[in-house]
Amino acid sequence: MRKVLCILMAGATAACAGGPVGNTRVPEPAKPVQLSRYVGKWYELVRYENSFEKDCEGVTAEYARLPNDNIEVINTCRERAVDGVVRVAKGEARIDDKVSNAKLKVSFFGPFFFGDYWVLDRSEDYSWAIVGEPSGRYLWILSRQAVLSQAQTDALVARAAELGYDRALM
Repeated sequence: MRKVLCILMAGATAACAGGPVGNTRVPEPAKPVQLSRYVGKWYELVRYENSFEKDCEGVTAEYARLPNDNIEVINTCRERAVDGVVRVAKGEARIDDKVSNAKLKVSFFGPFFFGDYWVLDRSEDYSWAIVGEPSGRYLWILSRQAVLSQAQTDALVARAAELGYDRALM
């Protein structure tokens, strides 16, 4: 059951963490996040490979504010192909840094286990975001559009590299 719950944690947590891979420095968020603009649907463009997204294609993350000011997280992927079997994981995030709102804690396993979810950078219009966590083991580049031009994707990969992430792992 854990594997099923973990498989879709795109942009979500370090819940299935092992030792650091790639990035060894701790990136800090570059900008504050206005949560009302961040919520909504995001498409995963680039990621560091990880065990809980093995064989995932067409990954999306949807965020919505909850009455308790937390954020509902619904991650979806298609197994092995964009028309493959749909897998869904539901979780909840809470704000960990109320000054910037860029550091959150996300759980897919109930109220006692939360992993870091940091919005490391984002566009001014919230059309893209680079998400990771302190160990540098996880990285996701998200967009409001399912597909960007190669030039736009290359620019986001370059920005993630500036934050200390290894291009070879993207």
